[in-house]
Amino acid sequence: MSEPGGGTGDEQERVESRAHLLPEEKAVGSDDPEAQADAILTESDAREDRNVAPDTLLEHRTSAQTVTPIEPPD
Repeated sequence: MSEPGGGTGDEQERVESRAHLLPEEKAVGSDDPEAQADAILTESDAREDRNVAPDTLLEHRTSAQTVTPIEPPD
């Protein structure tokens, strides 16, 4: 079922959740956090859409698959 804003309830919840600004976003401010969140999530969804570029490999990695940072000596 669609919500008045054009999205489903789940989509609206994602936007509202993402609209809470991160510390670095708060530092520079945002005129419209919900519009910013909607744009960020739309772009993210497009990058994850397997049908956009079917010949490319979409990799999902976990934090366990990242490189362990090397700490510089003190």
